[in-house]
Parts: sequence; structure tokens; C-alpha cells
Amino acid sequence: MKIVMLKLMALLLVVVSVGVVEAKENEFSLRIMTLNMYHGGVRLGQPLSQSVKAIQAAKADIVGVQETHAGNTDNAEAMAKILGWHHFAQGARTSVISKFPIVGHTPRKWGVHIKLPDATIVHFYNAHLNHIPYQPYQLARIPYGDYPFIKTEKEAINWAKQARGGQTERLIGEISASLKADTVCFLTGDFNEPSHQDWTEKVAATGRIPIKVDYPVTKTVTEAGLHDGFRSFYSDPIKYPGWTWTPTTKPTDPKDRHDRIDFVFSSLPVKAIRFAAVVGEAKENAGIVVSPWPTDHRSVVVEYSLETPP
Repeated sequence: MKIVMLKLMALLLVVVSVGVVEAKENEFSLRIMTLNMYHGGVRLGQPLSQSVKAIQAAKADIVGVQETHAGNTDNAEAMAKILGWHHFAQGARTSVISKFPIVGHTPRKWGVHIKLPDATIVHFYNAHLNHIPYQPYQLARIPYGDYPFIKTEKEAINWAKQARGGQTERLIGEISASLKADTVCFLTGDFNEPSHQDWTEKVAATGRIPIKVDYPVTKTVTEAGLHDGFRSFYSDPIKYPGWTWTPTTKPTDPKDRHDRIDFVFSSLPVKAIRFAAVVGEAKENAGIVVSPWPTDHRSVVVEYSLETPP
């Protein structure tokens, strides 16, 4: 009887082990990164190789790039060539570079179609939204363009909509079409606007921000059906602020204020997130460090697990 039981247990272990192997083989990890290059990655005096190093350190597979040009030279395209990747210029000095083939794009070029190794097509969106007027500066009474200082949440939301509402509407129009087609979507970008998940009553109570603001861009993207990768992985904005703006000044600088304005979103469920990190100049501010850091924005990378067809 004991021998029979031992044989049955051994058989069960084999079956379970095979099941585990098959589950792992059915998963495909994908690292998505957003990177504002700051005038082509060379404005701060660093060579383009530092921006390439940032992508390599993050182990990214697909990168949404903003501020791609140094003068008239598209340095996102140059990075893609160095990496041996694919490149798509979206216009307005934004690009997508990908380890995998870019096989199409959306009508307004907010997004591209990328073919993964298992032949799955995902839609990858990338945006650089208007930088001015910038509501954190308006609230902090920091001069930035010819715009008034403000005091209330209502004013902040109204100015944010004036600055980026039209762009957001056009972007969401294309993303919604992809989602209706049941296509996996990613969105990267420098939104030039903080997250409604960061400017909360609890954070305001710490004195880190002046007031709660339900910022409209991230709220609209979330309501459309996408999840903020970093904030989903690190749910506490007090413990994990994830500031991407800016490594060029100190958090105590009275002429600036630091915020999380660079994002990676996805239509995948939150449970698909395996890893998330800020990429930047020092371990105090980033989970992945590249020094010297080549741009005035820190980057963000998020790793997702996708199930491949059996």
C-alpha cells in the first residue's frame, strides 16, 4: 500500500511540475519605458550613448520617446540604430522605438502597432502634452509664462483642461478604438501634468502639495480603461512619490516643485505588473541608476507579463 501511495505522489508531483513549466512557458515579459530626452539627449552635455545606456539599464523592450531632436537631428532614430531596433517618428518630436517590428500606426499617429515574437499585435501609444500653463507652478506662485497664479482645485482643473484637454481628447479617441477592438494597449508619455492619484487629500495633509487636485489627464486615461503602472505597483504616493520632474533641482528649491509627470499606462490587468521603477541619477530618487543622467526628466519603466496563445 505504501509503495502504491508513493508512486501516486510521485506521479502527482510530475503532473504539477509539468503544469508549472507550461504556465511559465505561456508567459511573455515585456518592459515598457517612457523617456523624455530633453532636446535629443545632449542638452545637458552628455553624449547620446548615455540615453542608450538608460534604455539598456532599464532592460526596456519598447520605449516611448519625447523631445527626440537635437536641432534637426532625430536622436531617437539614432538610438534605434545603435540598439538595432525599429523606429517610428510620430511627429512633433516624439517617437516610438521598439525591439520588435512596428507594423502599422493609428490614423493620427498617436499610436503604433507592434508585432510581438508570438505574433500578437499590441498598440503602443506615446504622447508629449503641452507644458504650459503648468498648474503646480501656478499654485506655487512660480512664474512660468504669462499665466495667472491660482489657489483652488477648480482653477487648476480648468487651466489643465485649457492646456491639454484637446490633446487628451484626440489621444483617447484613438485609444478607445483600440480598446473596442480588444487589443492590448500601452501608453507612455510626458503629460506635463501630475496624477490625480498623487495630489490627494492625504498627500496634501503632509504639506507636500498645497491642495488636492483631481488632475484631468490621468483621470481621463484611467476612466478610459488604462492603469498607471508605477502607481498600481507602488500604491502609496506618500511613501513612493516617484518624482520624474526634475533631477536638475533640489526638492527644496523655492523656484521649482517636484512631481511625477512621466507615465507608463496599460490596458492589462494590474496583476500583470511584475516590476516598476523610476530610472534616474541617484538611488535616493530612482530604482535604476544611470550616472551621469542625460536629461531633465527621470524615466519610468514597467514590466508586464502577457499570456501567449497556447
